Amino acid sequence: MVFDKTGTLTTGAPAVVDVRTADGFDADGLLVLAAAAESYSEHPLGQTVVAHARTQGLPIGPCDDFAYQPGRGVTAKVAGNAVAAGNRNLVPDAPDTEGGQGTATAVHIGIDGDYKGTILLADTIRDTAKAAVAELHRRGLRTMMIIGGQEATANTVAAALGIDDVRAGLLPDEKLTAIDAERAAGHRLAMVGDGVNDAPALARAQVGIAMGSGTDIARESSDVVLISSDLDGLVHTVHVARRASRIVMFNFAGTIAVDLVGMGLATFSLLSPVTAAFIHVGSETAFIVNSARLIPGLAKLRR
Repeated sequence: MVFDKTGTLTTGAPAVVDVRTADGFDADGLLVLAAAAESYSEHPLGQTVVAHARTQGLPIGPCDDFAYQPGRGVTAKVAGNAVAAGNRNLVPDAPDTEGGQGTATAVHIGIDGDYKGTILLADTIRDTAKAAVAELHRRGLRTMMIIGGQEATANTVAAALGIDDVRAGLLPDEKLTAIDAERAAGHRLAMVGDGVNDAPALARAQVGIAMGSGTDIARESSDVVLISSDLDGLVHTVHVARRASRIVMFNFAGTIAVDLVGMGLATFSLLSPVTAAFIHVGSETAFIVNSARLIPGLAKLRR
């Protein structure tokens, strides 16, 4: 089971916890430029920066030439300044802020090609995430987290939840490479995500599972949508899927067995046509009733 982090294992509702500036740059001025550049962004971190600036009563002006770079961040022209807001792949001269950062995520800000500051945002792990990961392990599933964010943040979340494997700092095409490598090794993968960046990986995995609160493209790229965005629903989905598989195989084997026995009896004239018809209808009814045992679980999935 492969997870994204933001909006999947976490609530996707981060908050700004610190604003660090460089070269004596004004913190409010940094927020104004960053919020304007992020004003068209659909990423939860970008939306949080915009919301925080509005909460502080700061004016958010228009931007031009907005561009979103998957796995890196956004760039835009704001009041004649070239603003870049994202990770160190987008703002390469930003300092390494991973040490001691915990679960906070850094959005580095570059202006006209120079690093000017960092906005730190912290997200909250979903209440059901730890229990869900533990239950998946109990059912024999290996867990992995692949994200575009920073390694220190990813490792902190993974340690808190008990996730087996972590791949951090990946661009969308690198996420695909990680998925392909696991499939090439003979593993069957289910990918759980919510964002635009996750869509290619959701489509590439054998089973794509999107959070109901995620983006439209993530939901369209997936085979399953968790309407409540509750990871308990993920565990229940796995339970129902495995139970359905067992019931299907039982019904299939039962049908073959009944048909083989019926053909054997008919070969030796031990089975009349009328009796055969009753046995056939009776066995099919029994298999339908057996399948109906899934209805309570399916009803729970719809809630």
